[in-house]
Amino acid sequence: MKSRPTRAALLQPRRGGPSESNRGLYFNTGNGPTLQPVDIGHRDYVGLVDPDTAFWSLIRKDKLGSALTDGPLLLAYRRRAAVFAKEMETLRFGLRPSAVYFNPTDRCNLNCTYCYIPATMRRGGIHMSRERLIGALAILKDYFATTLPRGTKPQIIFHGAEPLLNHEAVFAGIDQFRKYFRFGIQTNGTLLDDDAIEFLTSRGVSIGLSLDAEVEAIARRTRKTWGGGGIYHKVVRALERLRGYPDYSVICTVTRENVRRLTRIVDFFHGLEIPTCMLNPLRCTREGARGIKPGDREMSRYYLQALDRTNELYRRTGRKLVVANFANTLIGILAPQARRLMCDISPCGGGRSFFAVSARGDMFPCSEFIGLEKFMGGNLFRDGIADVLESAAFRRVTERKVEDIDPCCRCAVRHFCGAPCPAEAHEMNGGMRRIGAFCELYEDHIRYALRLIADGREDAFLWDDWDADTTTSFKWE
Repeated sequence: MKSRPTRAALLQPRRGGPSESNRGLYFNTGNGPTLQPVDIGHRDYVGLVDPDTAFWSLIRKDKLGSALTDGPLLLAYRRRAAVFAKEMETLRFGLRPSAVYFNPTDRCNLNCTYCYIPATMRRGGIHMSRERLIGALAILKDYFATTLPRGTKPQIIFHGAEPLLNHEAVFAGIDQFRKYFRFGIQTNGTLLDDDAIEFLTSRGVSIGLSLDAEVEAIARRTRKTWGGGGIYHKVVRALERLRGYPDYSVICTVTRENVRRLTRIVDFFHGLEIPTCMLNPLRCTREGARGIKPGDREMSRYYLQALDRTNELYRRTGRKLVVANFANTLIGILAPQARRLMCDISPCGGGRSFFAVSARGDMFPCSEFIGLEKFMGGNLFRDGIADVLESAAFRRVTERKVEDIDPCCRCAVRHFCGAPCPAEAHEMNGGMRRIGAFCELYEDHIRYALRLIADGREDAFLWDDWDADTTTSFKWE
């Protein structure tokens, strides 16, 4: 794997005067890098960010003036600024798809409040036949063989709706193509019985489940059957059977119904020895989700308390519960090219690092757009993938940039946040050049992450050996 550069971690300007002249630097004048101080809520440190390159540093508050005027720091950064700008350009505009969110069925046995797939599709949609699913994987295999480096395995995530409703076709596809793809499956857990678990774990398939609370009464408010029944006990039984499997995770969608329980949810997940979870702020693409949206302030308060709790549990037990979406924000600061998720960069990963395929073969930039016909770029069985990626429908997403969004264009941390999510912005706020939901929450995440780095506590929130393939590209002491 190629090395992935890490940015400066903690910058403390040396005592004494500059060792080189400031002449020719042109910092903060509009004719060169513009470094912006950012209050991160820390007792001793303030952030310093170049919004254009995502370069950052942490400066002692009493040294900020000298850091912005003394020569050595500015000269050292200026020498690397073009490299950082090129890295960011590649990350934002130079990626090729390497993953597909694949819906093998339109149908779902649940009627979750915030689902982004229309109810008519989930009730009466189609299953993709076994033959057609295998044909689709063959098309994807041939495509990726021409676009990815030799030996690279692209990822197929069977997604939903509920993919295990069509498990015979899904399992046949996994068995036939596991030599060529890394497979994952995102399931609601209701059909994850012993046979399914045995099949998936014996083949190293990554498994994602969803659970929105630590008690049934809260969990069933948002995740329920068409008849209004709960599924809590089925999901918990599946989680207990998965204990010890290294490649599974749980998504908890954070809504008004469970936001105040996040610390208790973290306790529950940690007690089940779940290695990784996602505390996902709900996407407000559909109207049903907007009705259970918590406010930013409330979300930030309880979310950061939950992150604190993961650290307390780690210190007490030596066992981590990594909150993957926050960990990705943290890695996006420490080593931008090492991030694992692509929602918090602009343009987002939709149509660039991944795309979605529906049960009919229709192609969308991201699963969040399934059901929004204006974002359907073509059909896997009818159109060339390369042509679909360049379609007007896909370009609506891949050309959405924070520089075109107000107030994001003036935000110092715009490349750590990415103004997610384009589907949410379009459907909730009326256009691609609009912000999504939870702008203040993402700001608070970034400040919290920088405080962790200032205190040297970031590793407690990250996967072990997350930086094994990184190199330090800038350091100042």
